[in-house]
Amino acid sequence: SAVFYGLSSFLITVVNKTVLTSYRFPSFLVLSLGQLTASIVVLFVAKRLQLVKFPDFSRDIPRRIFPLPLIYLGNMMFGLGGTQALSLPMFAALRRFSILLTMLLELLVLGIRPTLAVKVSVFAMVGGALMAALDDLSFNLQGYMYVMITNTLTAANGVYMKKKLDTADMGKYGLMYYNSLFMILPALVGTWLAGDIERAWQYEGWNDPFFAAQFLLSCVMGFILSYSVILCTQHNSALTTTIVGCLKNISVTYIGMFIGGDYVFSLLNALGINISVAGSLLYTYVTFRKKPNSGTGGSSGDGSSDKKLLLPAAGRIDNV
Repeated sequence: SAVFYGLSSFLITVVNKTVLTSYRFPSFLVLSLGQLTASIVVLFVAKRLQLVKFPDFSRDIPRRIFPLPLIYLGNMMFGLGGTQALSLPMFAALRRFSILLTMLLELLVLGIRPTLAVKVSVFAMVGGALMAALDDLSFNLQGYMYVMITNTLTAANGVYMKKKLDTADMGKYGLMYYNSLFMILPALVGTWLAGDIERAWQYEGWNDPFFAAQFLLSCVMGFILSYSVILCTQHNSALTTTIVGCLKNISVTYIGMFIGGDYVFSLLNALGINISVAGSLLYTYVTFRKKPNSGTGGSSGDGSSDKKLLLPAAGRIDNV
């Protein structure tokens, strides 16, 4: 299950990049529309076959899950936009800002204070990303804006998802299904008004079976990724899931230098990316290292320290 999750997480990033950059597919909006449609179809069929369970539609469901559908749609669209506009190493580095934003949101909303070691690792990730950005020879302002919007939405999604899972009583699959269902029509209208449906219709690569297969794979990979996260956590642990996600990000960073053909090497940029990678490894270590049991009356101190740790939900460190 850990290998399955690692492969799924790696493939969705690489396939999205290949479709949008290598094949020059003209619209990330149409691709996000395809992913929404695939999530609705897969979850609807899975419920009919009793493979998954979530509540039937009722009038109060939109109120119970708002504003998650808006966050879900924005996260998907701007994430794909950033993937199209930036090289994978820079995309992976800048996505680590979401961890900083999540840390700040959890401090403000949930009152969770990270330890000094967690702060150092997060600032190393962010500092490395900033250093890489200073000498990004393929700089794309629009791509940077997309990624930072995605980071903000990812942090908000983590906080609101936890809140809704505790109160909405419909589970992860129900939230996925209704997020996609409520946003499919606004996404379709927005994509049509932007003229992207016509551009995608006129795209000449539809006759290429390799492109068609990867486009279809990209559409269904969102659900497969979510399922693999649950499976990995169920059979292993949240620790294993997050470490696999971290290792995937590192693989994407380095393999992305050769995939897509849009990474431009410079010494400062490469140094910043490596510092950001080192920070992500340190973050994984200091967040999940095992605490020795204290038998000398210091258990309360250890418990307090554990509560201060910024413990991310399974998969948060990952680029979904």
